[in-house]
Amino acid sequence: MTKTLTRIAATSLVATLIPLPAFAQQMDHSSHANHQMHAMDASADDVAGAEETLKAYRTALEAGDAQAMRALFAEDSAIFENGKAEGSFANYMEHHLGPELDAIVSFTFTDPTLTVTRMGHMAHAYETYGYRIELSDGRVIERDGVATSVLAHDADGWRIVQYHSSSRAPRN
Repeated sequence: MTKTLTRIAATSLVATLIPLPAFAQQMDHSSHANHQMHAMDASADDVAGAEETLKAYRTALEAGDAQAMRALFAEDSAIFENGKAEGSFANYMEHHLGPELDAIVSFTFTDPTLTVTRMGHMAHAYETYGYRIELSDGRVIERDGVATSVLAHDADGWRIVQYHSSSRAPRN
């Protein structure tokens, strides 16, 4: 019994003297590799989903598809455009964008860039782009634009909860 206790005490003493980093380096970490890779893949997929939501908004805007645009925004969203708070997307559609869609013959985005950063169930994004709008009265509007977005992820996927855009005439 005494020999056993001495062996246990000696083993405990030796274990405490082994530097922790050396012990960690000798451990088998292979079981963690798949978990970490899976977490990174899920994060990449989630960012891709947020990117697709913003790209779908651009596509729906070019097509003049109000229903597709509405589906991309959270009910309690907030829209800001060129220094004005427009309220929710529903309000923005009813009082601003909707009436404009009726006058647009063609809407085309050019050279879009998009950067999305995920933070848990939220993501924030910024975009740059050019656009060209042809109106039914013959006017043509060309602008350089920027937008920032906040998106939230839930069981239904990514939805835009805040969208802020501004534009100016192109500068040479």
